[in-house]
Amino acid sequence: MIQQLKGFLSDETGAITVDWVVLTASVVAMAAISFYQIRDNSANLEAAAGNAVAQEQTRLFPD
Repeated sequence: MIQQLKGFLSDETGAITVDWVVLTASVVAMAAISFYQIRDNSANLEAAAGNAVAQEQTRLFPD
């Protein structure tokens, strides 16, 4: 019984799977964070470009 317990505790089969699960989860989390950061920044850039075009249009073609 003790030998089986010692064998079970020293067995490292499957440890690499745990490593890959943690690594994959961290990559997915970083990708999600990057996606939201890029999305917010691109929305701000889109708004700024739209405002610049509108200002230039009113400067060139006043009512």
